[in-house]
This record gives sequence, structure tokens and C-alpha cells, in this order.
Amino acid sequence: MARRVSRRVGVLLLPVAVAFGACDMSLGNLTGRATEEWTHTYPLTTGGEVRIVNTNGKIDVEGIDGTTVEVRAERIAKGATEAAARELLPRIKITEDVKPDRVSIETERMGGILIGAGFEVRYHVRAPRNAVVNVTNTNGLVTLVSLGGTVMAHTTNGGVTGKGLTGGLEARSTNGMVSIDLASVGAGSISLGTTNGGVLLTLPDSAKADLSASCTNGGINVSALDKLEISEQSRRHVEGRLNGGGTPISLETTNGGIRVRPREGAGTAADRVDDKDR
Repeated sequence: MARRVSRRVGVLLLPVAVAFGACDMSLGNLTGRATEEWTHTYPLTTGGEVRIVNTNGKIDVEGIDGTTVEVRAERIAKGATEAAARELLPRIKITEDVKPDRVSIETERMGGILIGAGFEVRYHVRAPRNAVVNVTNTNGLVTLVSLGGTVMAHTTNGGVTGKGLTGGLEARSTNGMVSIDLASVGAGSISLGTTNGGVLLTLPDSAKADLSASCTNGGINVSALDKLEISEQSRRHVEGRLNGGGTPISLETTNGGIRVRPREGAGTAADRVDDKDR
């Protein structure tokens, strides 16, 4: 009888560890892999919101013409074997909350600790160019392209990159770089910040802005802005008016450098902050 009970307990423990596990981040050591992809489209009213919340994996959002939101999500499970990965795949849940003026997609969290397994979801989103975009990630990169509405992008372990943006923006990372290219500067304020990483901002030479940049451990480089009238400057803090002032731009980092440069001939927003700026 004692041996029979022992066998039953042993069978029960392993499924509990798998079913309630969260992501094991050492995915590179797992050779088993299973994937599943789905594509959903949603109508969105003008000025509506697109919200994406992810746990592990990247989020890409591109602005397009029209009134339709297109979401392609890749669910990826990894395990010690392909069979283990296939068993985990259905447990990667994605929830939808859709209204005419709001499309919300979220990766559900798994409780506990996964042993010998891991997962990620990669979101590829095409949204109306002037939609409000609100994305949050835990472990992964956030990429923003050609968006004109208000954008809020937060990630914990990963960077935020943006190219060709024209609306108000709040972009923050805890461990990662924030690198933004603005095609134009409108009325919406710009706020970029990170704890461990650099901040790089590229903007048109003609932009009118009130600039404030602060760092704790690192340098600030605004020397390329010929039309910046500096009112306060030290190694850790710079304030000034660009082309007479205008849109508030706030840049902050704790451990890293800050660099601001004009868009013309400046390369892409994905360039790294120079070592001398760190």
C-alpha cells in the first residue's frame, strides 16, 4: 500500500510544476520547440487605442493607413524535448478585450516556476497611423515605426526603439536603451527614460522644443544641435530652447549617456550612444 501511494504522489507533482510555471529565461539550452501563429484583424474608430501587454518576447508596432488593426502573434514554447514543448504550447494564453474604440491584447502570466521549459510570444502589429498606442513588455524589445498618435511604450528587460514618429511619446525601459527617431515634433510632449542604458534622440533640425536632459552616471551630448540655446548646463543636467522653444522634451537616465542630434545626416535611430556619452 505504501509503495502505491508513493507512486501516485510522484505522478502528481510534475504536472503541477509545469502547469503553473512561469518562463525559464535560459531558453537557449532548450532544444525542443513548438510554435503556433494566429492573425486577427479588428476595426478601430478614429483616435481609438491599441493596447498590447506581453511577458516574454518582442512587440513590433507599425503605423499604416486605414482603420483596421492587424495583429499577428507567434506563440513559442521550448522544452527539453519537442514533446514537452508541444505540451506547454496550449498553456500560453492570449486574451482579447475588443471594443469599437479599443483593442486590448494581453499574454496571460503563468504562476510558479517552470523547470526545463520556457515560452515567449512575439507580437507584430499594424495599427492605424494616428491610433493611441499603449504597449507594455517585461522581457523583450519594443519597436515602433511610423506612428503619429500618442504612444506609451514601457519595457523592463529590453530596449525601446522608434523610427519616423510624429506624435506625443512616453518611452521607458529599466534595463535597456531607448533610441527614438522623430520625423516631426508636434504639440504632444516627449518623455524618454531608462535606468540602466543610454538615451538617443534624433529629431528634425527645425524642431521647436524645450529640452531638459538629466543623468546620474554618464554624460550628456547635445553639441550637434546648432540651434539650441542653452540656459543651464552641467555634466549631469542640460536645459535649453531649440529654435526658440516649444514642445516639452524630457530625457532621463541613471546609468548611461544621453545624446541628442539632428535628423539630417544623422543615421538611424538604432545607432548606439557613443562611449564618451556613457
